Amino acid sequence: MLIHPWDAARDSDEWRSWLRTRDFGQIVANGVDGAAPVVVPTHFLFDGQEVVLHLARPNPIWAALEADPAAVVSVHDDYAYIPTGWRADSPETGVPTSYYASVQLVCQAEIVDDKEGKADILRRQLAHHQPDGDHGEVSADGGPYRKMLSAIRGLRLRVVDVRAKFKYDDRRPAEFRERVAAGLAERAHPGDAGALAQQRRRGATS
Repeated sequence: MLIHPWDAARDSDEWRSWLRTRDFGQIVANGVDGAAPVVVPTHFLFDGQEVVLHLARPNPIWAALEADPAAVVSVHDDYAYIPTGWRADSPETGVPTSYYASVQLVCQAEIVDDKEGKADILRRQLAHHQPDGDHGEVSADGGPYRKMLSAIRGLRLRVVDVRAKFKYDDRRPAEFRERVAAGLAERAHPGDAGALAQQRRRGATS
């Protein structure tokens, strides 16, 4: 991912704050023997140090991670297409662009196959995604999930690097940004509200 200095996260607090409310993305692993990368969309839990999740045992990512434990967890949101006329005095002279936020966690994978390890990951995920506690007991030796643990494998992804990008025309003059903001507010397509909020947040601190 190309990250110009003006699009980079200001600090780790910025990308951590953004990622804290997002728990769905794609895990990317290198293909085996030169095959195309394996890309798996999934929910996950990021605790600030590692990503944990579980997937079905037949998932093709397991073979990829067993061959090479390097992986990337990629999350993007708050995106919008910005048309030519919003970024110039006329549509003929403007250059369109995309606004978006993206965080990529570069990780080393550890596959978890023991029952207690899988139960621990499942407990943590359920506590995160269903904090009201309506998920029943999670135990390696009892409860409603005991017999299903054999159908899944757990995954721990230790984060070794972070790539974070917030592309919202920060370096442009305030008048320019306000014109784009007005366009986003008026158009109101899916994603426009999130992009507008990020553009205004970044502009206020630039």
